[in-house]
Amino acid sequence: MKPDTSLGQTSPIAIAFFFGFVALTMGITYWAARRTKTTSEFFAAGRSVTGFQNGLALAGDFMSAASFLGIAGLVASSGFDGLIYSVGWLVGWPVMTFLIAEPLRNLGKYTFADVVAYRLRQTPVRIASAVGGLTVVAFYLIAQMVGAGGLVQLMFGLPYETAVLIVGAVMLAYVLFGGMIATTWVQIIKAVLLLGGASLLALLVLSRFGWSPLQLFDAAAQQYGPDVLAPGKLVTSPFEAVSLGLALMFGTSGLPHVLMRFYTVPGARAARSSVFIATGFIGFFYLVTFVLGFGSSVLVGRDAIRAVDKGGNMAALLLAEVAGGKAFLGFISAVAFATILAVVAGLTLSGAAALSHDIWVSVIKKGSADEQEQLKVARVATVVLGLFAVVLGIVFKGQNVAFMVGLAFAVAASANFPALVLSMFWRRFTTRGAVASMITGTVSAILLIALSPTIQVDLLHKATAIFPLKNPALVTMPLSFLVGIVVSLLSPEPTASMRFAEVERRMHLGATTAD
Repeated sequence: MKPDTSLGQTSPIAIAFFFGFVALTMGITYWAARRTKTTSEFFAAGRSVTGFQNGLALAGDFMSAASFLGIAGLVASSGFDGLIYSVGWLVGWPVMTFLIAEPLRNLGKYTFADVVAYRLRQTPVRIASAVGGLTVVAFYLIAQMVGAGGLVQLMFGLPYETAVLIVGAVMLAYVLFGGMIATTWVQIIKAVLLLGGASLLALLVLSRFGWSPLQLFDAAAQQYGPDVLAPGKLVTSPFEAVSLGLALMFGTSGLPHVLMRFYTVPGARAARSSVFIATGFIGFFYLVTFVLGFGSSVLVGRDAIRAVDKGGNMAALLLAEVAGGKAFLGFISAVAFATILAVVAGLTLSGAAALSHDIWVSVIKKGSADEQEQLKVARVATVVLGLFAVVLGIVFKGQNVAFMVGLAFAVAASANFPALVLSMFWRRFTTRGAVASMITGTVSAILLIALSPTIQVDLLHKATAIFPLKNPALVTMPLSFLVGIVVSLLSPEPTASMRFAEVERRMHLGATTAD
C-alpha cells in the first residue's frame, strides 16, 4: 500500500483524535487552574511533582517535533547518518544527571538565572541571562510553531495562518490558567502517547520484516545501496562533527524550559532520579525513531516522502498511513500535534518566568512585589510570549526552520551552559565575567550562524560562506568560557568569592531553615 500524499484530506477519525486530546488536556487545565493560586504553583507546580512524574514530563518536554518528525525524516532521507542528532541529544542527559540537576535544584527557585546570580550582583546578571534565555526560547518557538501550523494545515486543510492561531490559542489556555501543573500533566500525557504510538508504529513496521531490524536494514541497503548504512553523508568534516556534538551535548544543559523542570520536584534526589528516568525513556524513543526512519524509506519511498515535504518531516506520518491506514494516521497526527503543543507550552512558561521573575520582580521591583502582583505579571508575560510565538510562526511561514533548532542549541551551549558551570564550580567567577560570558555566547552564536553555510549557502544560495562550520559551538562555547574567565580575573569581586563556600554547601546539602 502506497500513501495518499494529499494528507490534507484527513478522515473524521483524525479529527476525533485531535479534539479528543484537546478536550482531555482542557479538562486537566481546568483542574490545574483551581490549584494554581501562587507563583510557586504557577512556575514550579508547588514543587509537588514526583521524580517519576518529572522524568516523564522531562521526556515529554524534550521529545519535540524535531525529535519525532525530524529524526525519522533525516534517517529516511540520509540513512545511518540521521542518527547523529539523536545520539548527540541523548549524550547530553548524563551531563545533566551528574553535573547540573542536583546543584540546580538546590540553588535555584524558578529559573537558571537564580543559580548564576546567587552570589553575584542580581540586576546585570539577570538581564544578561534573560537575553540569552529568551533568545533560545524564541528560536525554539519558531521551529515548533511553524511545525505545528504545517501539521494542523495538513490535518484539516485550514489556511496556515489560521492553523498557527489555533495552536497559539490552545497553548495559551494551558499555560495561562493551569501554569506548570497543567503543563506538566500535558507533557506526561504527550510522552505516554508518543512513546506508545511510536512503539506501535515500529512494531507494525518490524512485523513486515520478520520482526528483525537486520532484515529491515538489509531491505534499505538493497533499495538504496550499502552506503545507506554507512556514516559520512550529513557530516563529512571532523570539525563539523565535533562542533555539532558540542552544541547537542551541552546545549541540552542550557535549555531554559528543560532546566525549569528541576524546580518542580521536592528535592535534589528527586531531580537527579527524574533525569535518570527521562534518559531511559528518551533513549528508547530514539531507538524507535531509527526503525521508523528506515521503515519510511523502504515502505513509503524517499520520492513519495519528498513529494509531501522537501525536508522529509512527514515521513513518520506517511509511514503510519502505510502501516495502519487512515485511522492510525489520524492517531499519529494527533500525537505529533500533542508533541508540539506540550513543547510550546513549556517554552512559553520558561520565557514568562524570565520576563516576570528575572526582569520584573528581581530587577525592576528589587524583590518587593507581593504574591498577587507576581502572579499577575507572570500571566501578562505569558500572553505577550504567546502572541509573540504566533507572530513568529506566521512570519516564518514556509521557511526551512531546521537551522533555528541548531541555533537554539548553539546559543544554549554558548551563553547559558558556561555561565551556569562557572557560577557553580569556580570561586573567582564575578558579575562582570558572567555578563560578558553570556552576552559573548549569545551574540557570537547568532553572528556565526548568520555567516555559516546554513544561512549563506542553503538559504541565501551563495556560492560560499564566510564561516565554514554549519554549527558554531566549536568556536562560541570555548570563547564564552574564555571570556568569562579572563574578565573575572581582570575584575575581582571579593564578595562573590567569599560567598562561594555558601554555594558549595548549599549545592551538596540543599537549603536549611536558616537560608
